[in-house]
Amino acid sequence: MPRGLPKAVKKCLEKSKDSALLAVETYNKPAVKFKSGGYIVLMVIAWTSLFHAIFFKLKRKPFYKTNNRFDKKDGDYCYWELKTCIKEYFKNDTGNPIRKNLEFFVPLRNMVEHKSIPEIDSDIFAECQSLLLNYDKIMDKEFGEKYCLRECLSFALQFYPSSKSLNSAIVSNPNSKPIIDFIKSYRSAVTTDVLNSGEYSFKAFLIQVANHQSKNALPIQFVAYDKLNDQEKTNVNRVAALVKNKFVRVPVTNKDLLKPSAVVEKVQLALGNPKINKGGKEKDKFNMDTHTRCWKKYQVRPNNSSQNPEITKAEHCLYDQPNETYLYTEDWADFLVDELNKDGVYESLYAKNGNANP
Repeated sequence: MPRGLPKAVKKCLEKSKDSALLAVETYNKPAVKFKSGGYIVLMVIAWTSLFHAIFFKLKRKPFYKTNNRFDKKDGDYCYWELKTCIKEYFKNDTGNPIRKNLEFFVPLRNMVEHKSIPEIDSDIFAECQSLLLNYDKIMDKEFGEKYCLRECLSFALQFYPSSKSLNSAIVSNPNSKPIIDFIKSYRSAVTTDVLNSGEYSFKAFLIQVANHQSKNALPIQFVAYDKLNDQEKTNVNRVAALVKNKFVRVPVTNKDLLKPSAVVEKVQLALGNPKINKGGKEKDKFNMDTHTRCWKKYQVRPNNSSQNPEITKAEHCLYDQPNETYLYTEDWADFLVDELNKDGVYESLYAKNGNANP
């Protein structure tokens, strides 16, 4: 622990580092099935304590206040939770990838605390890895490199990760649906720049090589993509394309196209999962009826009785002749999200002079 720091800072740093190390140990234990759950809970503690240490170092007391008096419970101060710490630390920097990564785990931590859903482990690995790398970044920035974890950790021995998708996780564990819905919704709301940032989610190709340049070279080396020169980036992209092509050999029909129900789910979640009351019952605001009104309003496909069902706006909709149905593009779903966020668009769908009856 650093010398010369106030006692409160030292205590918070000790707790923070211990929690982070326990998180990594939990995740890397082969026999543990509660990998992501245990890791997330412990890393939330680690981050919260790190922020508390930072605030104490800045002579700020990370306690809740009521009427200018610090709140207490059972004789102790009520410390800021991670959500509050994030707001206090990043202030108006709302688009920061590190912040977005942390905000992904705040609600997810509450969801996984009482559930074991190992099916999602492989899918959220990228965010979990960035959560750890970002921890060391902030530790380095605020307290110096010698207090980072990187020297304490080694690369874990790995088998090939699970190939399960989020959708297959729902099939194998129906209780996971609320968590899967949250993950999809959160990712869909994050900007492309943040989503592709290594600080939001860490992705890498681990490629086995026959030998290194010298016998003294490290067996595994991490290289930040944004620190490569143009030629090195070109080489990396070429390798990535080769790896992708090697494993994707079988052509997939209608790849990346969406069924109407998938469009409805995607748009509803992207809009924040809003609800409406109809006939005394709560239902999704964007539903199949709303979607039908949308494709009629924007004329992306003909009516069901059309003699020329194949005449569609190809950027939004395509006719699947063998199955006599319509499939929609990701652009269509994104277009609907943009349109429905505009004032009056949703109401226009149900106006008496609209394209469909109210």
